[in-house]
Amino acid sequence: MRATLSVAIATLLTAATIGAPADAAQRETRIPDKAIATAAQLRETALASDLGYRITESLTTEVGPRLAGSEADARAVAWAVAKLKELGFDKVWTEPVTFPKWERRSESAQVVGRNMQPLHLTALGGSPAGTVEAEVVRFADLAALEAAAPGSLAGKIAFIDYKMERARDGSGYGPGSRVRSRGPSAAIRAGASAYLMRSAGTDSHRNPHTGITRFDEGLTPIPSAALAVPDAEQLRRLLERGPVKVRLALDCGWDGTYTSQNVVGEIRGSKKPEEVVLIGGHLDSWDLGTGAIDDGAGVGLTMAAAKLIGDLKQHPARTIRVVAFSNEEQGLHGGKAYAAKYADQVVRHQIAAESDFGAGRIYAYSSSAPEHAKAADAQIAKVLEPLGIAYTPGQGGPGPDVGPSAQNGVAWARLAQDGTDYFDLHHTPDDTFDKIDPQALAQNVAAYAVFAYLAASADGDFGSQPASPPTGTK
Repeated sequence: MRATLSVAIATLLTAATIGAPADAAQRETRIPDKAIATAAQLRETALASDLGYRITESLTTEVGPRLAGSEADARAVAWAVAKLKELGFDKVWTEPVTFPKWERRSESAQVVGRNMQPLHLTALGGSPAGTVEAEVVRFADLAALEAAAPGSLAGKIAFIDYKMERARDGSGYGPGSRVRSRGPSAAIRAGASAYLMRSAGTDSHRNPHTGITRFDEGLTPIPSAALAVPDAEQLRRLLERGPVKVRLALDCGWDGTYTSQNVVGEIRGSKKPEEVVLIGGHLDSWDLGTGAIDDGAGVGLTMAAAKLIGDLKQHPARTIRVVAFSNEEQGLHGGKAYAAKYADQVVRHQIAAESDFGAGRIYAYSSSAPEHAKAADAQIAKVLEPLGIAYTPGQGGPGPDVGPSAQNGVAWARLAQDGTDYFDLHHTPDDTFDKIDPQALAQNVAAYAVFAYLAASADGDFGSQPASPPTGTK
C-alpha cells in the first residue's frame, strides 16, 4: 500500500480534469431504478455472507507469506486461478509480469561494547547484504540527514529516528515511507557505511516493519534496515548516554529476474460484456507475516463481491473483472503491466477500484466522475449509505495498482477504509489472519458488490478517456 502515490496521482488527475474542455453534449449517466433495488438486496446478502472472510482465510493459510519472486509467489498464482474457477467465474486467465527478484535470507543486529544487547530489525526490500560494525549517528528526521555534509558520516551508521503519526486515512505514511525510500541514499551521500531507521509504523511492539527502498542512480547501495519501534527508542536512550556502536549483519539482495502473473477473473456482462468494471487487490505480500491485511483481504473481498454479483439471476450489463495484481510491494509491477497491456482499451474500462488498505470498515466513497456522471455517482453513494459510508466527492484518489491505469485515463473510485490501526500491522510479522474482523470484512464485500454492480448497470459512462501519451508507451 502506497498512500503517497495515490495522493500524487489524484493531484495529477484532478489537474487534468480541470484543464479538460467541457463536453456540453455529453448525456447524463444514470442508474436504472431496477438496478438500485437489486443493489439494495445485494448489499444485505453480502452483509450476511462470510465468503470474503473464507477466501482470505484460504489464501493466508494455504499459501501464507507471498514474497514476490519466491516459491510461494507461484503457489499464490495457482491458488488464485483455482479459487476463481471454484467460485464459478465465467473466464479466468493469467498475464505475465516480469521484475527483479529480491531475497531475504538472514538479518541480525546488536549493540556492542559496555551495553551489549540484541536489536530487533528487518532488512528493507532492495537492501544489499553486508556486515557493518560502526558508531551510530542519530537524526531526528529525513531533512536532518539530507542536510548532513558529504563525507561527514564516513565509517558511521546513519539512524533516522522519525515517529510516524497515526491517522484514519493513512496520511502519516507519506513522511514515514519517505524515510524508508530516500533515507538510504541520503546516508550514502553523507558517507555512511549502513543505514538504520525507526520503522514506518504506529505500533509499540517489537515487530519491525519492512518495505521497499530505493538507491539513487550512481550510488553504491549500503546495508539498510528498519528497527522495531521499541528498539529504535532503546537505541535513542542509549545514544543519550554516550556513543553507541552497533553491529549489523544482513544476508539479502537481488538475484536475477522472475516472471509472475496477474491473475484475472470475469463475471461476464449480460449486454455489454466487452466493457468492464475492474476491482481487485494485490496477490503478493511481504514475507514477515502472512499478508492478511496487506493484501489478502483485498483479494478476498473483491473475489467475494464479484462472486455474489455472479450469483444474481440477471448479470449487470457490463463485465465485472477481478484482478489479483502481481508484485505491488516492490514497485507496482502488476499494476504497471496491466496498464501497459490495456493502454488501448481505456474506454472499455467503465471504472476501476482497488482494495489495498487493510480490512477496516469503509467510511467514505468518492470517484473521479465528471459532471455528466455525478448523478450516477450520487446514486451509488445513496445505496452505500446504510453501510455507514459517507459521500465525499472530490476527495482521495485511485489505489496503487489502479493508479497506472488511472493515469492512462481510466475512471477510478475510492472506497476509503478506516486505517487507524493499519500501520500497527503493515509489513510486520503481525500481519496475520487473526487481525481481521469478519463483520468489517463483510461490510467491505457489501460495499464493493454494490459499487461494482451499479457501475456495471449504469446507462452511460464514468468518464474513462485515453490520456496522451498513455502509461507504458513511448
